[in-house]
Amino acid sequence: MTTDPKDHSAPAENQTEEQVLENAGENNAEATPTEEDVLLRLARENEELKDRALRLAAEMENLRRRTQRDVADARSFGIANFARDMLAVSDNLQRALQALPPEARESEEHGLKVLVEGVEMIDRLMLSTLERHGVKRIEPEGQKFDPNFHQAMFEVPNPEVPAGTVVQVVQAGYVIGERVLRPAMVGIATGGPKAAPAPAEGSDDAK
Repeated sequence: MTTDPKDHSAPAENQTEEQVLENAGENNAEATPTEEDVLLRLARENEELKDRALRLAAEMENLRRRTQRDVADARSFGIANFARDMLAVSDNLQRALQALPPEARESEEHGLKVLVEGVEMIDRLMLSTLERHGVKRIEPEGQKFDPNFHQAMFEVPNPEVPAGTVVQVVQAGYVIGERVLRPAMVGIATGGPKAAPAPAEGSDDAK
C-alpha cells in the first residue's frame, strides 16, 4: 500500500494557511486604532487648532491696535506742515504789531486803531483754530531748559535762579500732540558769576 506524499503535505499546507490568516488578523488588529487612540489624536489636533486660533487672534488684535495708532497719528500729525506754515504767518503778524511805535497804538485815529485791532483779532483766531486741531503753545519761561522742547539762543547771568533756567523767550514754541512742532527759542540763566576760589594758605593774598 502506497501513500501519496501529497496527502501528508496537505494538512501542513492548510495549517500554514491558517497560521498566515491568524497572523494577518493579529496584524490588522494591531494596525486598527482603538477608540482611545482616536480620542487622544483628536484631543491633540484640537489643542493645536486652539493654539493656532489664539495666535491668529493675538496677531489680529496687534494689527488692529497698530492700525488705530497709525490712523490717530495721521489725524494728529497730518496737518503738521500746514500748521508750521501758519505759525510763520502768525509770527509775521506779531512782528508787524511790534513794529508799530507806542504812540501809533495809542493814537485816536480811527482807521489805524481798527487796523491794529483787526490784525490782533486775526492772529488770535489763527492760534485758537490751530489749538482746536491739537497745536499747543509751549510756555517755558521759569522752567528748566529741556533740549527736546527748547532751543538755547543765549545765556543770561542771573544769580537769583538756578543755572539752566529759561529766563527769556525769544520765539514761542509749539507742540502738536506729543510731537514738537517748533522748539521755543529761549535764553537760559547761567546762575550768575561763580564765587572766586579761596586763596591758598601762605599766599600773599591770605596774609
